Amino acid sequence: MTPMTNRFIRRVAGLAVPAVVALTFSACNVQVTNPGPIQATFLDNKNALTAIVNGAGRNLSESLNWTAYTGAAIARELHPAGSTGSFGITVQQQSGRLTEDEGNTFWNNAQRARWTAEDAVRRTKEILGDTDAAKSVQVAQALVWAGYANRHLGENFCDCVIDGGPKEAYTVYLDRAEANFTEAIAVATAAGTTGATLVTAATAGRAGVRLLKGNLAGAATDAATVPNTFVYQMSYFTTDLDQYNRIYWASANQPYRAHTVWNTFYENYRKQTRDPRVPFDSSLTVTLGDAAVGALGRVRWYFQTKYPSQTAKINLSSGWEMRLIEAEAKLVANDVTGAMTLINGRRTALALAPWTATNATEAWTALKRERGIELWMEARRLGDFRRWTALQRPGESEDMTGRSLCFVIPLSEKETNPNLTP
Repeated sequence: MTPMTNRFIRRVAGLAVPAVVALTFSACNVQVTNPGPIQATFLDNKNALTAIVNGAGRNLSESLNWTAYTGAAIARELHPAGSTGSFGITVQQQSGRLTEDEGNTFWNNAQRARWTAEDAVRRTKEILGDTDAAKSVQVAQALVWAGYANRHLGENFCDCVIDGGPKEAYTVYLDRAEANFTEAIAVATAAGTTGATLVTAATAGRAGVRLLKGNLAGAATDAATVPNTFVYQMSYFTTDLDQYNRIYWASANQPYRAHTVWNTFYENYRKQTRDPRVPFDSSLTVTLGDAAVGALGRVRWYFQTKYPSQTAKINLSSGWEMRLIEAEAKLVANDVTGAMTLINGRRTALALAPWTATNATEAWTALKRERGIELWMEARRLGDFRRWTALQRPGESEDMTGRSLCFVIPLSEKETNPNLTP
């Protein structure tokens, strides 16, 4: 059993497969017997399928939780407000830098999410057999988790490493994600009505991946099948601290006030428009973050309220994101009028003033702003910045000069992987 396999079994056993605990009470004796981690072979039965698939989703939620928060600080979706330790933003991250000496948790969480989802696909197929697996909702769900786990890696990490292999282009993750989503669509479709939501989730996920890969026609075709009202989300729970929505908890004043909306694009934009997609609030009595932020000292504390509780969900895909994918495809094709109609669709629905554009550069500015607003704090912004920079798209957006555009391979991977150089 590989170390990754062992960690996976521990994770599944701890979250979804209850250990058998025998309690014997007497006047002077309490005996507890805990069998510990279960063997991988014990999961090779149909009764374990739900635990296996749910465990993969749980790992993805943890990975997204960490990356969404720290990525938001790097991408200037949030501003540091103090803490650099637990639930804080480190000094290097406050300066916009993602470094190899601080990247271990992000990398390990993201790789574990990918591996467990892909292993869940393999294991469920083996347990069910080819005929049943080809129409199984559980297989489709595992494939959806694998697709989003690989999209998350491709969108947020600089390079690809698969299971101790050599360094590859980050686009390898995107190739895997597209294959995962494509298969998920087929399996969920074969499952009938019980797989309908997964068909749409996988199609939306694939649209986003195809956009990242530069397949604008394929992305727009997928996006067009997803209705405005659709949303597919990652859930969080109050079971333990690791399952809280991290962005909420880091600024809930219990005790952390580690980030603020002050000094970001979203501060003034929200004040001017009252756009409900980027909500934040303030306290009459607690006005500053919880520690000094470099030379700025203590800064104004405006706490985000998009995620108002420990259990607040984070979007993985949505119908309104799809409209912006279609808009981007039209912009690349120089259809400014068509693009602006799609860009403003959500604004019209919210009774907000539409963006205006008299040329392609202004339309790109509107698109970049609207994606930032629609996908605020959903671990999507770094991927946008990286691809727009690489493609030299026109239009204005937040100034990322000198700031990281992706999470790097950490020292822990370089020092333990013989195919990499420390």
